[in-house]
Amino acid sequence: MRSSYVRRLVWAVLLTLTASLPVACSAGSGGGDELSAGPVTLRFTWWGADDRHKRTQRVIEEFQRKHPNITVRGEFKDWNGYWDSLATTVAANDAPDVIQMDELYLASYAQRGALLDLNTVKKQLNTGDFDGKALATGAIDGKQYGLPVGLGSYAMVANTDLLAKFGIPLPDDNTWSWDDLRKVGEQVSKAAGGSVWGVQSPGFSDAGGLQIRARQAGGSLFDDQGKVAIPSEVLTGYFTYLRDLARGGAAPPPSVTIEKANGTLNQSAVATNATAFGFCWNTQLTALTAASGQKLKLLKLPGEAQAHAAYYKPSMFWSVSARSQHPAEAALLVDFLANDPDAAKILATDRGVPANPKIRTVIDSTLKATDKAAADYLNQLTVSDPPRVTPNGASTVETIIKRHAEDVLFDRAAPDQAAKALITELQADVDAAR
Repeated sequence: MRSSYVRRLVWAVLLTLTASLPVACSAGSGGGDELSAGPVTLRFTWWGADDRHKRTQRVIEEFQRKHPNITVRGEFKDWNGYWDSLATTVAANDAPDVIQMDELYLASYAQRGALLDLNTVKKQLNTGDFDGKALATGAIDGKQYGLPVGLGSYAMVANTDLLAKFGIPLPDDNTWSWDDLRKVGEQVSKAAGGSVWGVQSPGFSDAGGLQIRARQAGGSLFDDQGKVAIPSEVLTGYFTYLRDLARGGAAPPPSVTIEKANGTLNQSAVATNATAFGFCWNTQLTALTAASGQKLKLLKLPGEAQAHAAYYKPSMFWSVSARSQHPAEAALLVDFLANDPDAAKILATDRGVPANPKIRTVIDSTLKATDKAAADYLNQLTVSDPPRVTPNGASTVETIIKRHAEDVLFDRAAPDQAAKALITELQADVDAAR
């Protein structure tokens, strides 16, 4: 779990230790986008589990085989230790050359001059095969600070085995509304007699659901300047919907919702077959299916066929340190990771459905059925321009949403009170980072 403690620690360390960084750094003393003639050593850092470590080490070996003058030293950690370590090395001007970066922290590092504008190393890094909307997820003020690794989009997942068990037809995701979801959720709960609920409550795993609701209403969570922009009435409506799902029996009682939300993905309501419908990123389908042991199907979100609020969310980015002594070689490694078919066959979908559509076709025949379903969902979805990158200081957004959603569900705050408090708190965090 991405705990609030870790996020606040990362922000505190980054704010304190990188205050001395200049707003814009040079591309290192190696300079420019020309490759070195002699031997070069790069440092490459990422977070993840054992399988990711093994796959990445194999990719490093393949890269070194093709570029024998470049040695790559891998540095990997789990999520919790990764960000503290990265903030410390950046502050000490000792950052790794190639960095696996998360969307929550991209602006924090980029706007403190810690990341290289990848547009300056285009000679070594080809982004021509990437969709412009995908590239925009890693751009700030016209500068490309991150190259998306994998892409996902927010989705509804339906347990078709449970629906069949209770005799409830699968909704048509080309026509259904949020009210339709509530009604079918209530049908499931009633038919199950308390053994299963209809809908896993949104608002407790990430900001994706709220971002979609804001976009369906014609707005966004943050505006182009990084200010909190979601209208209070939209947020009030969102919290009211969460409350009504629970009060009407479509969603589990608040205590069950919080218990499931505080667990891992494999302990979520959908993964444990406690609900027939849930919210997820399409790339989580394989993990959810394995955990549930049931047949699951991805559906477009209610209202999405009409609103087209969906957007690409990068699973993570490849970034290059602005202080790298070898920016050309670092860019060459990123190019290999993003564009090389041999690298794609090794990495597969470990970091999500590849953002490069040409690379997707390379691995398509090797995918599991659920991974292919996740890729197919992404390919058939109509996406709009991505929202603004999470602004500097707003990496606490998910923790803040969750806390105020809990207050609403437990009747500690009315939806309109929670909406106003959330906007005020989140804006204060953004302002404090400026």
